[in-house]
Amino acid sequence: MCLFLVSIISCKQEKTASYTKVDNQALVARVQEYYSKHLDSCISNLEEINAVEEVSEKLKKYKLARREFKLIEPILSFVDKENYKSLNSPNLLRIDEEDATNINIRNPFGFQVIEELLHENEVEVVALKDTVNITKNRLKLIAANNTLYLKKHHILWLLRDQIARIALVGITGFDSPVLEQSLIEAKTNYETLFFIINTYKSEFSKDSLYSDFLNELQIAQKVLQKGDFESFNRYDFIKNHAHKQLELLAKTSEDWKVEFPLTMAFNNNITSLFSKETFNINFFNDYHQLENAMSDEKIALGKKLFNDKSLSKDGVMSCATCHIKDKAFTDGLATFPKQKRNTPTLPYAAYQQTFFHDGRAGSLEGQIVGVVENKNEFHTNLENLTETVKSDSVYTKSFTDLYGKVTDFNIRNAMANYIRSLGDFSSKFDKNINNKENTLTTSEINGFNLFMGKAKCATCHFPPVFNGTVPPNFTETEVESIGVPNLEETGLDDDLGAYDIFKTEERKYFFKTSTVRNVSKTAPYMHNGVYETLEQVVDFYNKGGGQGLGYKVPNQTLPLDKLNLSEKEIKDLIAFMEALTDE
Repeated sequence: MCLFLVSIISCKQEKTASYTKVDNQALVARVQEYYSKHLDSCISNLEEINAVEEVSEKLKKYKLARREFKLIEPILSFVDKENYKSLNSPNLLRIDEEDATNINIRNPFGFQVIEELLHENEVEVVALKDTVNITKNRLKLIAANNTLYLKKHHILWLLRDQIARIALVGITGFDSPVLEQSLIEAKTNYETLFFIINTYKSEFSKDSLYSDFLNELQIAQKVLQKGDFESFNRYDFIKNHAHKQLELLAKTSEDWKVEFPLTMAFNNNITSLFSKETFNINFFNDYHQLENAMSDEKIALGKKLFNDKSLSKDGVMSCATCHIKDKAFTDGLATFPKQKRNTPTLPYAAYQQTFFHDGRAGSLEGQIVGVVENKNEFHTNLENLTETVKSDSVYTKSFTDLYGKVTDFNIRNAMANYIRSLGDFSSKFDKNINNKENTLTTSEINGFNLFMGKAKCATCHFPPVFNGTVPPNFTETEVESIGVPNLEETGLDDDLGAYDIFKTEERKYFFKTSTVRNVSKTAPYMHNGVYETLEQVVDFYNKGGGQGLGYKVPNQTLPLDKLNLSEKEIKDLIAFMEALTDE
């Protein structure tokens, strides 16, 4: 009887894995072999595109090369971010502006460009051949220098980033603009994640965790295999698969006893893509040294400064004059008097890499300088700002306690920290996708799926923040040219946008992609406030932007093709966007 009871108790205990430990170097060698094999195969299939004559045969070879590229994507995108970005970039001019003396304009190449060239009515054979060769040669360069140096925490980051990339970018059609084979390509990505987990089998101490992880990856692949691009339920996939995979990854981190040396944009061991706990806010802060670290006290001080009219020259304007809390920190006007552009929303402003509509500032602290010195705003300077704060004994004590002294930077840092605190992922959508409630309507869910699929909104407004900062690395905030009309809607608006910074011709009419969060409170819309309703905004995109309206828009990044959204689809899309309103 005693032995029988002991056997029952033993069966109820967590089964410990009996896998033989394998040296990390040997595990990395297996990943290296896999990576090299598919990299070489990708190159080989690209070479065959130029070797065959018929377009249909070229397309077959392209699809084979693309599949191999998607197999190496989880690894390549982690170990060589810049080359991955170039190889998988949209078919748009790439413009890098370091300063007025260092502006590089490069023609795009890579898989998206090849895909579009192969689907033109008349294929430009020379252009196709050149693009294939440039792409192939870049991959050959990578293959010649592809030694992997991966520790266990790197493997976990790699897995996490790819799970996020699939959910936030992959299934949206971002990098398969013509074929729309994003779902099958996401399935291909999971093949590599499956291989990596299986390779690291010996690191698991729990049988159940290892098998649960592999099982979930297989289920996700089956769901993707059955999916149709337009009807695929992306909401369900993220809620019940991507988030589950992140939970399993967090458990894996604990099981492997991994200690992370630092934190990137995503916090380590996240379990949701739509939560305040998802992000390391300091990653987005250029000045996150210890002395500038956020704290409740600094946020409170920044809030006080934000609402203080005495900081402006004539004492009648504060930041809150234009950024009204009840309007999601906008002002409800097309443009504030004497201002050129619409007042942008502030919640979630921290989750981007450039500021102002034209992206001319590189930090929140830098953006505040522009407000202080603008003659139609604070109309003062940093020296006067500092003296005004110093003259207030309460401010002086607060800065002495929190920063050591009053300086213009510390003033700006306090204000910036307040702005960084805005945006808590508390919307109806966030609560539902995180399983905190079950209140989303069918229309709202359909709207999210449209946003992420047919309507192509998420190819510029990237979740989870729904702005132009590209996940999963969040190191770049995109600017786009969409052809916004003037206030009379008689032609293209004459604001040249990002062109005004360095006078780069190819940047005319480019503006930063703003967040869609809290959009129900931030009307009117666009950089000039031309549209008063979301219905008008969606109609603009539905018609193909400025070019679709018949305007001449140089370098428009928005496809001019009509989206062909039905009246019901438009209502669903707006219902979803309204569900992004925070409490």
